[in-house]
Amino acid sequence: MKSKTMRAVLQALSYGNIEVEGARRLADLKKLDPMRIFAKKLDAEVCNEDHEIPIRLYFPSEEVMKKGTGKGHTLPILLFFHGGGWVTESVENYDRVCAQMAKSTGQIVASVEYRLAPEYHFPIGLYDCYEAAKALYTNKFLLNTDPDQITIMGDSAGGNLAAAVCTMAKNKREFFPKRQILIYPALNNCYTEESPFPSVRENGEGYLLTSVKMEDYLNLYQSTQEDRENPYFAPILEKDLREMPDTLILTAEFDPLRDEGEAYGKKLQEAGNYVEVHRIKEALHGYFALGIKFFHVEESFQYINQFLRRGAELCQSQDIHNGEN
Repeated sequence: MKSKTMRAVLQALSYGNIEVEGARRLADLKKLDPMRIFAKKLDAEVCNEDHEIPIRLYFPSEEVMKKGTGKGHTLPILLFFHGGGWVTESVENYDRVCAQMAKSTGQIVASVEYRLAPEYHFPIGLYDCYEAAKALYTNKFLLNTDPDQITIMGDSAGGNLAAAVCTMAKNKREFFPKRQILIYPALNNCYTEESPFPSVRENGEGYLLTSVKMEDYLNLYQSTQEDRENPYFAPILEKDLREMPDTLILTAEFDPLRDEGEAYGKKLQEAGNYVEVHRIKEALHGYFALGIKFFHVEESFQYINQFLRRGAELCQSQDIHNGEN
Protein backbone atom coordinates (compact mmCIF):
# COMPACT_ATOMS: atom_id res chain seq x y z
CA MET A 1 0.00 0.00 0.00
CA LYS A 2 3.04 2.32 -0.17
CA SER A 3 2.96 3.04 -3.92
CA LYS A 4 2.17 6.70 -4.61
CA THR A 5 0.26 5.73 -7.75
CA MET A 6 -1.81 3.17 -5.85
CA ARG A 7 -2.54 5.66 -3.10
CA ALA A 8 -3.70 8.21 -5.66
CA VAL A 9 -6.00 5.68 -7.35
CA LEU A 10 -7.47 4.59 -4.02
CA GLN A 11 -8.04 8.19 -2.99
CA ALA A 12 -9.90 8.88 -6.24
CA LEU A 13 -12.10 5.80 -5.80
CA SER A 14 -12.80 6.48 -2.12
CA TYR A 15 -15.51 9.05 -2.74
CA GLY A 16 -17.89 10.24 -0.05
CA ASN A 17 -21.64 9.94 0.20
CA ILE A 18 -23.77 7.21 -1.36
CA GLU A 19 -26.10 8.01 -4.27
CA VAL A 20 -28.23 4.89 -4.43
CA GLU A 21 -29.05 4.61 -8.13
CA GLY A 22 -25.51 5.53 -9.21
CA ALA A 23 -24.01 2.99 -6.80
CA ARG A 24 -26.36 0.32 -8.09
CA ARG A 25 -25.53 1.03 -11.73
CA LEU A 26 -21.83 0.77 -10.91
CA ALA A 27 -22.37 -2.54 -9.09
CA ASP A 28 -24.44 -3.87 -11.99
CA LEU A 29 -21.43 -3.67 -14.31
CA LYS A 30 -20.46 -7.07 -12.87
CA LYS A 31 -23.37 -8.58 -14.78
CA LEU A 32 -21.33 -8.10 -17.96
CA ASP A 33 -18.90 -10.85 -16.89
CA PRO A 34 -18.85 -13.29 -19.88
CA MET A 35 -17.67 -16.21 -17.72
CA ARG A 36 -20.97 -16.35 -15.80
CA ILE A 37 -22.61 -18.54 -18.43
CA PHE A 38 -20.31 -21.46 -17.62
CA ALA A 39 -21.48 -21.76 -14.00
CA LYS A 40 -23.51 -24.84 -13.04
CA LYS A 41 -26.48 -23.28 -11.29
CA LEU A 42 -30.19 -23.56 -10.60
CA ASP A 43 -32.75 -20.97 -9.48
CA ALA A 44 -35.30 -21.69 -6.74
CA GLU A 45 -37.20 -19.75 -4.08
CA VAL A 46 -38.63 -19.90 -0.57
CA CYS A 47 -41.46 -17.85 0.93
CA ASN A 48 -41.41 -15.10 3.54
CA GLU A 49 -45.16 -14.67 4.06
CA ASP A 50 -46.43 -13.41 0.67
CA HIS A 51 -42.97 -12.70 -0.76
CA GLU A 52 -40.98 -15.26 -2.74
CA ILE A 53 -37.25 -15.05 -1.94
CA PRO A 54 -35.08 -16.06 -4.91
CA ILE A 55 -32.19 -18.39 -4.11
CA ARG A 56 -29.59 -19.34 -6.69
CA LEU A 57 -27.78 -22.64 -6.25
CA TYR A 58 -24.22 -23.12 -7.51
CA PHE A 59 -22.75 -26.58 -7.89
CA PRO A 60 -19.04 -27.44 -7.95
CA SER A 61 -19.57 -30.03 -10.70
CA GLU A 62 -22.19 -31.65 -12.93
CA GLU A 63 -22.04 -34.78 -10.76
CA VAL A 64 -22.79 -32.83 -7.58
CA MET A 65 -25.62 -31.02 -9.37
CA LYS A 66 -27.27 -34.35 -10.24
CA LYS A 67 -26.83 -35.68 -6.72
CA GLY A 68 -27.96 -32.48 -5.05
CA THR A 69 -31.24 -32.34 -6.98
CA GLY A 70 -31.88 -36.07 -6.73
CA LYS A 71 -33.33 -38.15 -3.91
CA GLY A 72 -31.44 -39.76 -1.07
CA HIS A 73 -28.41 -37.46 -1.01
CA THR A 74 -27.46 -34.79 1.52
CA LEU A 75 -24.53 -32.62 0.49
CA PRO A 76 -22.69 -29.80 2.30
CA ILE A 77 -24.08 -26.33 1.66
CA LEU A 78 -22.80 -22.78 2.07
CA LEU A 79 -25.79 -20.49 2.64
CA PHE A 80 -24.46 -17.16 1.37
CA PHE A 81 -25.61 -13.55 1.90
CA HIS A 82 -23.93 -11.04 -0.42
CA GLY A 83 -22.51 -7.69 0.63
CA GLY A 84 -23.30 -4.20 -0.67
CA GLY A 85 -24.24 -2.16 2.40
CA TRP A 86 -27.80 -3.62 2.45
CA VAL A 87 -28.40 -1.25 -0.51
CA THR A 88 -26.53 -2.45 -3.61
CA GLU A 89 -25.36 -5.74 -5.19
CA SER A 90 -27.40 -8.82 -5.99
CA VAL A 91 -27.19 -12.54 -6.63
CA GLU A 92 -26.53 -11.69 -10.29
CA ASN A 93 -23.59 -9.44 -9.40
CA TYR A 94 -22.08 -12.17 -7.18
CA ASP A 95 -22.65 -14.86 -9.79
CA ARG A 96 -19.00 -15.52 -10.57
CA VAL A 97 -17.95 -15.18 -6.92
CA CYS A 98 -20.43 -17.85 -5.83
CA ALA A 99 -19.65 -20.17 -8.75
CA GLN A 100 -15.95 -19.99 -7.90
CA MET A 101 -16.74 -20.46 -4.22
CA ALA A 102 -18.56 -23.71 -5.02
CA LYS A 103 -15.57 -24.97 -7.01
CA SER A 104 -13.01 -23.91 -4.39
CA THR A 105 -14.85 -25.51 -1.45
CA GLY A 106 -16.50 -28.45 -3.23
CA GLN A 107 -19.80 -27.43 -1.60
CA ILE A 108 -23.14 -26.26 -2.98
CA VAL A 109 -23.53 -22.50 -2.56
CA ALA A 110 -27.05 -21.16 -1.97
CA SER A 111 -27.04 -17.38 -2.61
CA VAL A 112 -30.02 -15.44 -1.24
CA GLU A 113 -31.64 -12.50 -3.06
CA TYR A 114 -32.82 -10.65 0.04
CA ARG A 115 -34.68 -7.35 -0.36
CA LEU A 116 -32.62 -4.17 -0.29
CA ALA A 117 -32.86 -0.79 1.41
CA PRO A 118 -33.99 1.94 1.13
CA GLU A 119 -37.08 0.42 -0.52
CA TYR A 120 -37.14 -2.22 2.23
CA HIS A 121 -35.75 -1.08 5.57
CA PHE A 122 -34.50 -3.20 8.48
CA PRO A 123 -35.56 -5.85 9.37
CA ILE A 124 -37.15 -6.94 6.05
CA GLY A 125 -33.91 -8.08 4.38
CA LEU A 126 -32.87 -9.84 7.57
CA TYR A 127 -36.16 -11.75 7.74
CA ASP A 128 -35.71 -12.82 4.11
CA CYS A 129 -32.33 -14.28 5.08
CA TYR A 130 -33.74 -15.89 8.22
CA GLU A 131 -36.62 -17.55 6.35
CA ALA A 132 -34.22 -18.82 3.68
CA ALA A 133 -32.02 -20.31 6.42
CA LYS A 134 -35.03 -21.82 8.19
CA ALA A 135 -36.17 -23.53 4.98
CA LEU A 136 -32.75 -25.11 4.45
CA TYR A 137 -32.20 -26.11 8.07
CA THR A 138 -35.67 -27.66 8.42
CA ASN A 139 -35.38 -29.49 5.06
CA LYS A 140 -38.23 -27.58 3.39
CA PHE A 141 -36.31 -26.65 0.29
CA LEU A 142 -35.54 -28.04 -3.15
CA LEU A 143 -32.39 -29.78 -1.86
CA ASN A 144 -32.44 -32.64 0.61
CA THR A 145 -30.54 -30.98 3.45
CA ASP A 146 -28.78 -32.10 6.61
CA PRO A 147 -28.59 -29.18 9.08
CA ASP A 148 -25.21 -30.37 10.35
CA GLN A 149 -23.77 -29.91 6.84
CA ILE A 150 -24.91 -26.28 6.38
CA THR A 151 -22.64 -23.28 6.99
CA ILE A 152 -24.00 -19.72 7.05
CA MET A 153 -21.70 -17.24 5.35
CA GLY A 154 -21.64 -13.60 4.24
CA ASP A 155 -19.32 -10.74 3.36
CA SER A 156 -19.59 -7.14 4.63
CA ALA A 157 -23.31 -6.36 5.06
CA GLY A 158 -23.87 -10.04 4.26
CA GLY A 159 -21.61 -10.86 7.21
CA ASN A 160 -23.86 -8.66 9.34
CA LEU A 161 -26.90 -10.61 8.11
CA ALA A 162 -25.18 -13.97 8.71
CA ALA A 163 -24.32 -13.02 12.31
CA ALA A 164 -27.83 -11.65 12.88
CA VAL A 165 -29.47 -14.80 11.47
CA CYS A 166 -27.36 -16.98 13.77
CA THR A 167 -28.24 -14.79 16.76
CA MET A 168 -31.93 -14.89 15.86
CA ALA A 169 -31.81 -18.65 15.38
CA LYS A 170 -30.27 -19.07 18.83
CA ASN A 171 -32.98 -16.89 20.40
CA LYS A 172 -35.96 -18.34 18.48
CA ARG A 173 -34.65 -21.93 18.68
CA GLU A 174 -36.36 -22.95 15.42
CA PHE A 175 -33.09 -24.29 13.99
CA PHE A 176 -29.48 -24.52 15.15
CA PRO A 177 -26.60 -23.41 12.87
CA LYS A 178 -23.36 -25.24 13.61
CA ARG A 179 -21.00 -22.91 11.68
CA GLN A 180 -20.78 -19.35 10.41
CA ILE A 181 -18.17 -17.61 8.25
CA LEU A 182 -18.02 -13.82 8.40
CA ILE A 183 -15.92 -11.99 5.79
CA TYR A 184 -15.01 -8.43 6.92
CA PRO A 185 -18.45 -8.17 8.56
CA ALA A 186 -20.24 -4.91 9.39
CA LEU A 187 -21.26 -5.50 13.01
CA ASN A 188 -21.42 -2.13 14.75
CA ASN A 189 -23.80 0.85 14.69
CA CYS A 190 -21.50 3.88 14.40
CA TYR A 191 -18.81 5.01 11.94
CA THR A 192 -18.26 8.58 13.10
CA GLU A 193 -15.52 9.88 15.39
CA GLU A 194 -17.61 8.44 18.23
CA SER A 195 -16.74 4.89 17.20
CA PRO A 196 -14.71 2.98 19.80
CA PHE A 197 -12.73 1.21 17.07
CA PRO A 198 -9.43 2.77 15.87
CA SER A 199 -9.74 1.21 12.39
CA VAL A 200 -12.70 3.51 11.65
CA ARG A 201 -10.37 6.51 12.03
CA GLU A 202 -7.22 4.87 10.64
CA ASN A 203 -8.90 3.39 7.54
CA GLY A 204 -12.03 5.51 7.20
CA GLU A 205 -10.65 7.55 4.28
CA GLY A 206 -8.66 6.56 1.20
CA TYR A 207 -9.25 2.78 1.29
CA LEU A 208 -12.33 2.39 -0.95
CA LEU A 209 -14.89 1.86 1.81
CA THR A 210 -15.07 5.05 3.86
CA SER A 211 -16.60 5.81 7.24
CA VAL A 212 -18.87 8.36 5.50
CA LYS A 213 -20.22 5.63 3.20
CA MET A 214 -20.81 3.33 6.15
CA GLU A 215 -22.87 5.98 7.94
CA ASP A 216 -24.87 6.48 4.73
CA TYR A 217 -25.49 2.74 4.47
CA LEU A 218 -26.72 2.58 8.07
CA ASN A 219 -29.05 5.53 7.50
CA LEU A 220 -30.50 3.89 4.40
CA TYR A 221 -30.89 0.51 6.12
CA GLN A 222 -32.49 1.62 9.37
CA SER A 223 -36.23 2.20 9.81
CA THR A 224 -35.69 4.48 12.79
CA GLN A 225 -32.70 5.70 14.79
CA GLU A 226 -33.70 3.25 17.53
CA ASP A 227 -32.79 0.35 15.21
CA ARG A 228 -29.13 1.10 15.83
CA GLU A 229 -29.49 -0.25 19.37
CA ASN A 230 -30.99 -3.53 18.16
CA PRO A 231 -28.54 -6.49 18.23
CA TYR A 232 -30.11 -7.83 15.04
CA PHE A 233 -29.12 -4.55 13.37
CA ALA A 234 -25.67 -4.43 15.02
CA PRO A 235 -24.80 -7.98 16.17
CA ILE A 236 -21.83 -6.84 18.26
CA LEU A 237 -24.36 -5.37 20.71
CA GLU A 238 -25.77 -8.80 21.61
CA LYS A 239 -25.21 -9.32 25.34
CA ASP A 240 -25.60 -13.11 25.48
CA LEU A 241 -23.32 -14.78 22.94
CA ARG A 242 -23.31 -18.21 24.54
CA GLU A 243 -24.17 -21.24 22.37
CA MET A 244 -23.34 -19.50 19.11
CA PRO A 245 -22.07 -21.47 16.09
CA ASP A 246 -18.41 -22.25 15.53
CA THR A 247 -17.16 -19.11 13.81
CA LEU A 248 -14.53 -18.10 11.28
CA ILE A 249 -13.96 -14.35 10.89
CA LEU A 250 -11.70 -12.90 8.19
CA THR A 251 -10.82 -9.20 8.39
CA ALA A 252 -8.91 -6.93 6.01
CA GLU A 253 -5.94 -4.90 7.28
CA PHE A 254 -6.92 -1.61 5.55
CA ASP A 255 -10.63 -1.68 6.35
CA PRO A 256 -12.65 0.56 8.69
CA LEU A 257 -14.57 -2.59 9.74
CA ARG A 258 -11.43 -4.48 10.77
CA ASP A 259 -11.50 -3.88 14.52
CA GLU A 260 -15.19 -4.56 15.08
CA GLY A 261 -14.88 -7.94 13.35
CA GLU A 262 -11.95 -8.88 15.55
CA ALA A 263 -13.69 -7.55 18.67
CA TYR A 264 -16.77 -9.62 17.86
CA GLY A 265 -14.58 -12.70 17.55
CA LYS A 266 -13.11 -11.98 20.98
CA LYS A 267 -16.58 -11.59 22.50
CA LEU A 268 -17.70 -14.89 20.99
CA GLN A 269 -14.60 -16.60 22.32
CA GLU A 270 -15.05 -15.15 25.80
CA ALA A 271 -18.62 -16.51 25.76
CA GLY A 272 -17.21 -20.03 25.31
CA ASN A 273 -17.56 -20.51 21.56
CA TYR A 274 -15.03 -21.91 19.10
CA VAL A 275 -13.69 -18.98 17.07
CA GLU A 276 -10.97 -18.39 14.49
CA VAL A 277 -10.04 -14.84 13.52
CA HIS A 278 -7.56 -14.14 10.73
CA ARG A 279 -6.49 -10.72 9.49
CA ILE A 280 -5.63 -10.68 5.78
CA LYS A 281 -2.51 -8.53 5.51
CA GLU A 282 -2.54 -5.54 3.11
CA ALA A 283 -6.10 -6.36 2.02
CA LEU A 284 -8.85 -3.80 1.41
CA HIS A 285 -12.53 -4.12 2.17
CA GLY A 286 -14.24 -5.91 -0.71
CA TYR A 287 -11.28 -8.05 -1.78
CA PHE A 288 -13.32 -11.26 -1.54
CA ALA A 289 -15.38 -10.25 -4.59
CA LEU A 290 -12.22 -10.24 -6.73
CA GLY A 291 -11.04 -13.18 -8.84
CA ILE A 292 -10.37 -16.47 -7.09
CA LYS A 293 -6.72 -16.32 -8.18
CA PHE A 294 -6.18 -13.01 -6.39
CA PHE A 295 -3.73 -13.86 -3.62
CA HIS A 296 -5.85 -12.43 -0.78
CA VAL A 297 -8.77 -14.57 -1.96
CA GLU A 298 -6.54 -17.65 -2.20
CA GLU A 299 -5.34 -17.06 1.36
CA SER A 300 -8.95 -16.69 2.49
CA PHE A 301 -9.97 -20.00 0.95
CA GLN A 302 -7.14 -21.74 2.74
CA TYR A 303 -8.70 -20.62 6.03
CA ILE A 304 -12.26 -21.33 4.82
CA ASN A 305 -11.50 -24.86 3.62
CA GLN A 306 -9.57 -25.65 6.79
CA PHE A 307 -12.55 -24.45 8.85
CA LEU A 308 -15.01 -26.47 6.76
CA ARG A 309 -12.86 -29.62 7.03
CA ARG A 310 -12.83 -29.22 10.80
CA GLY A 311 -16.63 -28.96 10.77
CA ALA A 312 -16.97 -32.07 8.60
CA GLU A 313 -14.64 -34.03 10.89
CA LEU A 314 -16.65 -32.99 13.97
CA CYS A 315 -19.88 -34.10 12.28
CA GLN A 316 -18.35 -37.44 11.33
CA SER A 317 -17.04 -37.93 14.86
CA GLN A 318 -20.49 -37.12 16.28
CA ASP A 319 -22.13 -39.60 13.89
CA ILE A 320 -19.76 -42.35 15.00
CA HIS A 321 -20.41 -41.51 18.65
CA ASN A 322 -24.18 -41.59 18.15
CA GLY A 323 -23.89 -44.90 16.30
CA GLU A 324 -22.01 -46.45 19.20
CA ASN A 325 -24.74 -45.32 21.57
